[in-house]
Amino acid sequence: MQQDQDTIAAIATPQGVGAIGIVRVSGPRARVITRAIAGVVPPPKQATHRVFRAADGSPLDEGLVLYFEAPASYTGEDVLELQGHGGARVLDGVLACVLSHGARPARPGEFTERAFLNGRLDLAQAEAVADLIDSRTQAAARAAVRSLMGDFSTEISTLSAEIGDLRVFFEADIDFSEEPVSRLDSNAAQARLNHSNQRLSSLLHQARPGSLLAHGARAVLAGLPNAGKSSLMNALAREDRAIVSIAPGTTRDVVDTMIDVAGIAVQLTDTAGLREGTDPVEEEGVRRAAQAIEQADLVLFVIDDAAPQTSQNQASMVPDADRMLRIYNKCDLSGRAAGVVEDEGAGSIAVSAKTGVGIDALEQAIQQKLGYTGMGEAPVMARRRHIEALLTAQTHLQAAEQHVGSAHELLAEELRLAQRALGEITGQVTTEDLLGQIFSTFCIGK
Repeated sequence: MQQDQDTIAAIATPQGVGAIGIVRVSGPRARVITRAIAGVVPPPKQATHRVFRAADGSPLDEGLVLYFEAPASYTGEDVLELQGHGGARVLDGVLACVLSHGARPARPGEFTERAFLNGRLDLAQAEAVADLIDSRTQAAARAAVRSLMGDFSTEISTLSAEIGDLRVFFEADIDFSEEPVSRLDSNAAQARLNHSNQRLSSLLHQARPGSLLAHGARAVLAGLPNAGKSSLMNALAREDRAIVSIAPGTTRDVVDTMIDVAGIAVQLTDTAGLREGTDPVEEEGVRRAAQAIEQADLVLFVIDDAAPQTSQNQASMVPDADRMLRIYNKCDLSGRAAGVVEDEGAGSIAVSAKTGVGIDALEQAIQQKLGYTGMGEAPVMARRRHIEALLTAQTHLQAAEQHVGSAHELLAEELRLAQRALGEITGQVTTEDLLGQIFSTFCIGK
């Protein structure tokens, strides 16, 4: 446990008016502050109704006092929670009183940072706290809870221990080459390395969709004016988010909405039709459309199926075909069958934004194009740094396989580096800069 910490305090509920507001305190002065404001220190983990009083004895609020004794608390320190009414002025007054008794304002994420530093959470679990709070879909929330409960960390620790056991044999072979120690033959070593690689591949399979759940994706609707982009946005959002008109050029600026595609939070952007502008405003809309296309993870290029040839020519404006889906809209007018366009494969879908046919097939195609199927093992909430660390560990394991039966010094070093990469995920290997970067993204009070 961290020693000689100062005491921190913050409002732990969102800004605004609500039924309940919470002021949270953590650190060595939590007991003193509890007695000063509530008059008593209640038994640990027992909610007690009290009047909250200022230093002069005047009432600030009334509510529940919860006291958690170290180390059995969220942060591993003495923790106080004052649960009162949710008015902004009330909470500000309670917090000011707490600060007057020797606490200081908490930095963003400082409560969870202390939980990590005091061994209550590892780093992957601490990050899952923020990911759970920020979850924009139910699937993302479920994946974050799995990581918070330690599922991801357990997998990492098991794999790291397996690699560590394997290191023992090779390092013993190096250090005691003249002694009669137990050794692995090449076939056994290869088999165990293969098993570790398979376990790592399985982790990557779970983590990649988890990363997509955590961060979501950006998709842009592009195409000629009157192709039906705004109607398609409304169909995907299941509500009227964009103005629809038969007049070309109605959309002159980018319009954003968030949609849930099989658990993925997709920021969907409707853009101005791609043509030479007839006035400066429309020209600016087209410029912004091109910028949105450049930055998107996926471009949904909408083609008017009643006049496909002129629309097809504009598809060349999307620089990367690998991140484009062709959408033949108005198939109710053209007579084309809704769903995957057979002669063009999974990269083209026929829909009718007006009737809704083909929308389910389009959502499945969006999933596949983004690399998420929602099938197989339940994903864990993973961040990009987790993916990079897993890929680094995989590179070192694969390099280790090249040295089986020959250079055991190099093999042992590759295994050490693989373990180190895994340790960066859970925080066994970390730096102050990394911790500062991670916890600065948290909200104050968490």
